[in-house]
Amino acid sequence: MILWSRSYCVLILFLLGGSPLLAGLPFAQPEFVGMDSQHLRRIDEIVAEGLSQKKMPGCVVCVGRRGHIVWLGAYGHRQVQPTELPMTTDTVFDMASITKPVATATSVMLLIERGQLRLSDKVSSLIPEFAVNDKGDITIRDLLIHQSGLIADNPASDYDHGADESLRRICDLKLVAPTGSKFIYSDVNFILLGEIVRRVSGRPLNEFAWENIFARLGMCESGYRPHAALRWRAAPTEQRNGQWIQGDVHDPRAFKLDGVAGHAGLFSTATDLAVFAQMMLNGGEFGGVRILAPRTVERMTRGERVPGGIRGLGWDKRTGFSSNRGELLSDSAFGHGGFTGTVLWIDPELDLFFIFLSNRVHPNGKGSVNPLAGRIATVVAASILEPPKRVPAKSASREVLPGIDVLKRDGFRQLAGRKVGLITNHTGQDRDGVSTVKLLHEAKNMQLVTLFSPEHGFAGKLDVSKIGDSKDDSTGLKVLSLYGETRRPTAAMLEGIDTIVIDIQDVGTRFYTFASTMGEAMKAASQFERRFVVLDRPNPINGVDVAGPMLDSGKESFVGFHRLPVRHGMTVGELARLFNAELKLNLDLQVIECEGWRRTDYWDETGLTWINPSPNMRSLTEALLYPGIALLETTNVSVGRKLAESLNGSGLTGVRFVPIKFQPTSSTFANKHCGGVNIVITDRSRFEPLRTGFEIAAALRRMSPNDFKADGYLRLLGNQRTQQALLDGRPAAEIEATAREGVTDYLRRRSQFLLYP
Repeated sequence: MILWSRSYCVLILFLLGGSPLLAGLPFAQPEFVGMDSQHLRRIDEIVAEGLSQKKMPGCVVCVGRRGHIVWLGAYGHRQVQPTELPMTTDTVFDMASITKPVATATSVMLLIERGQLRLSDKVSSLIPEFAVNDKGDITIRDLLIHQSGLIADNPASDYDHGADESLRRICDLKLVAPTGSKFIYSDVNFILLGEIVRRVSGRPLNEFAWENIFARLGMCESGYRPHAALRWRAAPTEQRNGQWIQGDVHDPRAFKLDGVAGHAGLFSTATDLAVFAQMMLNGGEFGGVRILAPRTVERMTRGERVPGGIRGLGWDKRTGFSSNRGELLSDSAFGHGGFTGTVLWIDPELDLFFIFLSNRVHPNGKGSVNPLAGRIATVVAASILEPPKRVPAKSASREVLPGIDVLKRDGFRQLAGRKVGLITNHTGQDRDGVSTVKLLHEAKNMQLVTLFSPEHGFAGKLDVSKIGDSKDDSTGLKVLSLYGETRRPTAAMLEGIDTIVIDIQDVGTRFYTFASTMGEAMKAASQFERRFVVLDRPNPINGVDVAGPMLDSGKESFVGFHRLPVRHGMTVGELARLFNAELKLNLDLQVIECEGWRRTDYWDETGLTWINPSPNMRSLTEALLYPGIALLETTNVSVGRKLAESLNGSGLTGVRFVPIKFQPTSSTFANKHCGGVNIVITDRSRFEPLRTGFEIAAALRRMSPNDFKADGYLRLLGNQRTQQALLDGRPAAEIEATAREGVTDYLRRRSQFLLYP
């Protein structure tokens, strides 16, 4: 039995190495830590509203920043039946699912940093009886981020006969989704993790967490199965068998497991939880006591893509469960909620934590607090007085993983048992520069059958109108060209293949043909009933900025596969989702998403190496210019100083123009003396490539009306109204106005297919 008296806490700390009893966090005025006390008072109004609407009987709100508690308030009642008792700041709460990150996941990470576990360890290697029913490949990481494919909760009756029988019932469960394919928030995952902690450490989860986390931090009011000295301060929840639940765990499965489980069972107070939050903000240390290594904290709280959101290891970041997060926390924030009405969010970038504790299920289970807690979290973040600091991506802790790196990390299990045809070129590489071809060829649990190449060929060096088939010397596999006699895989090409995989770096522009190659392959996959898998990659020119014109209906071609704006602001994986839905392909489509990429990121903020995707796409700058400037490659005017002067006086932002003389060595005007302008991007955040392209085209039309041939312009532009505005000699602003038509509707269409924040 673990006792909760302070004398026992001192004794435990002494036995653990003579550490002194740690004090809690100091208190300070909000202004001392850069927060606005007047704005924080809005918390009172929001809580009062929640109380009046009976969202909860009462609550405790705690806010901390820069190592100090700046707000600690008790509201309403701890208990309303059978008698009323006021809420107090030292009320003990049933943490419910906050148990998952604070007790269970932290214990797991401790075992990992001690070398006793690995994230890649299979659960079946630790619990052999778990391997049945196709569960042998589930890993520790899968459990932590809820992508095991296990059911959210098995029947409560499975827990009626003790811990051993409960585990046997869990081991007999079948998957409800293929492992790694779906985010299913599951108590079963964490019940298993609790059992793994017991087996690996040799200590029950409650004892391991107490000895290694709570006691060492001086969190003497935190733990499982609170002693009688604290039970009387516990907020009651509902009734069980005619008795009020007070100091016993509310969750029925945890209760049947004698109050100790990986998914629920922890009790704590606001000030104790504040100590834990500060430990995480400090990189794993509090008061001179180190609980976790800094790298462990970083790994635990790093965002990981799961289908439909972002999770940490045991922590929520942005998913459908994040309504209690608020609107203004940074991307670095991590947190969790609990069924009983508990919320904890920690934001390293803001050096902030927010705690909302309630017993919203008291007395009748009908309360609801997550949206309310989210509103309070927004107020808390908005009370910070200094402007937000942009964290340079190169110094940020996050690491961008393209889809191939995610697939490799997961042991290629998304392709297990598959016979694969891979569409790729030289850009298909992992972060370490190893080709996707090599990785899939050497994978033991799948078979790479055939390779396909897009425009510019398998090595990305050809700039010709038709490319033949070839052979990959490293694997001996045939490379079938999708830029030759056919641009869509035929039935013969797909013989012996059950899955088409694509891994190619796109540049975010509609008329760059790699997305067209993907679209044609998707049509073939639909026609011949093949699975289609996209190994996604970042959009190098960001996924936020979008610019028209839209492709006219009826003008679809290989340089305009689908009705998109010129700068579409999507990744190839997102485009695949849009193509599948809007073209009604009904594909068995899977996008293996990037991890760590944000829509605002340019390529140089990803830490990935730039590889020229085609002979004339030699840098990120060229990729950023491409949507507007490549439209002009079909025109024919040699220009120079006068054009540069005109453009520099046009009011374009983020760009300057320098007249140059040059002699191209390839393409349309090879070996001819030409005049032109060198385009220098001075501020890419303000630079608009399409507007710049229109300004150049309008200037060329104005300065050389008889020589400027724009017939080929429409082929890439794909929009008759915008072209006509140019031919009519309209100013660039009017040309751009026509280009905006339909973009708002596109943004609405696009929104349902986006994968990244």
